[in-house]
Amino acid sequence: MTDARAARRCHHALNALHSALYFSPEFATAMEEVGLGRESEGFFTARGYFAARSAALGAVGPGAVTATFYNFDHDLIARHIPAAWAIASPQTVLAARLRAVDALLRRLLGEEALASKELAEAAELAVRAARTAGRPGRPLYAAEADQPLAAEPHLALWQAATMLREHRGDGHIALLTRAGLDGLEALVSHTASGRGFTTRAALETRGWSRGQWEAAQERLRGRGLLDAAGELTEAGAALRKELEQETDRLGAGPYQELGPEGTERLTELVGPLTMRVLAQGAFPDGLFGKG
Repeated sequence: MTDARAARRCHHALNALHSALYFSPEFATAMEEVGLGRESEGFFTARGYFAARSAALGAVGPGAVTATFYNFDHDLIARHIPAAWAIASPQTVLAARLRAVDALLRRLLGEEALASKELAEAAELAVRAARTAGRPGRPLYAAEADQPLAAEPHLALWQAATMLREHRGDGHIALLTRAGLDGLEALVSHTASGRGFTTRAALETRGWSRGQWEAAQERLRGRGLLDAAGELTEAGAALRKELEQETDRLGAGPYQELGPEGTERLTELVGPLTMRVLAQGAFPDGLFGKG
């Protein structure tokens, strides 16, 4: 059995490849080309992001996006969805997304890395893991798993990373719901842990007002999870730790197909790719950490 901590390490390496897309100029250009690049919020192209990440679900309404994305303000989503589908169909958006992935990885990794046997092996392992995850109760994962897989290894690797990210995220949302944390409270408590977005980045990208943020902080203080300074209390830190550990447990399923050795090999192969992506400034300064 693959240890949940080993699965988490592998996920974190893969997730950087997935997430870098949405902060890239290649993505902004691709969304502009299909008519979805004019509206932006802070660090990313909001309308394009909502459309691209939900397109596998079909032309859904704002409620479905709010439910599955969880920590965004519904009013922000409703400004862009379903209006985006009148401009570009989900299939058009998915095709544009994949073109952006291709351009991004070619820029960040280079042609030699994309053609390497190591990347091809990483893609094969990641796809094996992603294709064996269960669909029930995992709406974003299941929708991505229904998409055709690209023939090019670097694109298949990104698609597999996306499936695995959404599988883990779907499970995490179930745990947040069980813990009684709404989307904003989950965001505030994660930011307070120092492991998520900075407060500024969270407010700019998720659509919440400062007043809504402070009200969520008060609710968390009422539960004994935050202190007067906005830091996690002992109980708050324990809850966040429990949530992460349970997310690791629920997210480990796909990696059982690879076993401990296969999971370690995938981490070993993807690690240098992720380091190269990070070294080239794929994420904006001030996005993660305390502040």
